[in-house]
Amino acid sequence: MSEVLLEVKDLKKHFPIRRGFLRRRAGAVRAVDGISLQVMAGETLGVVGESGCGKSTMGRSILRLVEPTSGSLKFQNRDVMAMNKSELRAARREMQIVFQDPYASLNPRYTVAQTLSEPMEIHGLHDSAARRKRVESILDRVGLDPSYSRRFPHEFSGGQRQRIGIARALILNPKLMILDEPVAALDVSVQSQVINLLEDLQQDFNLTYIFVAHDLSVVKHISNRVLVMYLGRMAELASSYDLFSNPLHPYTRALLSAVPVPNPRAKRERIILQGDLPSPANPPSGCVFHTRCPLAQDICTQKVPEWREADANHFVACHLA
Repeated sequence: MSEVLLEVKDLKKHFPIRRGFLRRRAGAVRAVDGISLQVMAGETLGVVGESGCGKSTMGRSILRLVEPTSGSLKFQNRDVMAMNKSELRAARREMQIVFQDPYASLNPRYTVAQTLSEPMEIHGLHDSAARRKRVESILDRVGLDPSYSRRFPHEFSGGQRQRIGIARALILNPKLMILDEPVAALDVSVQSQVINLLEDLQQDFNLTYIFVAHDLSVVKHISNRVLVMYLGRMAELASSYDLFSNPLHPYTRALLSAVPVPNPRAKRERIILQGDLPSPANPPSGCVFHTRCPLAQDICTQKVPEWREADANHFVACHLA
């Protein structure tokens, strides 16, 4: 059985809303509102949901790139929330992130060699000759010519820039990588190349992924387990096979009904959700999904659904599941 690499308990991130001349607190945006999960070593956990559901904020909160409001984070049984700056910097050698925008995440004034060498310099790893050799090695591993190290980001395509972002995350030999929609900005043909690269790297370096994405077909392909989020909360968590073959939450069913079917003759009943996503600054009472749920009943408006195991290793937060 795989060991638990990351344990998250009741993670919350609320961004304060301030108004008036004195900037008094008038409320909060509940971007992440009580996430609890375990990530096993070597697995890929897919995280899906609509824009604004808190997927990216959850990933950044786990790394403390944005400071969580409350909750518990343990990485390899070490308390991440209790770490000071120097301890957190050392821990980040083993926890890295690949950002969605492959251009905005790269410094346009740095060459590829400078971009990839900087993490090693920050952590005091190797001398200049060893760093140069490591940069060339990692570029070759992600499918780029080592001679590209002298180029600047604007000289690359989107797919090549994302490979540079992956190389930067990989260069410190991390154990956990948070992939924040790494293929969302890429063409479909390039997406498949990057996904195949990520799978190869996971096997070669024994990596653990938290894969944040919109594209459910990509998530189904790469993930061992899938977490469905809605308005900052957990809706459903199951193995990729169980989630796609037997979705229990009405929101999950609606998401899956929107996935294109590659067979033009095949027909699928599309579930159209009514209304817009509620504001995370003023979430609905009871089940936060009840305002758009086609199956909602009175209990859904009054009582928050319990997070429970509806089937073996298949968890859901729904009164009707």
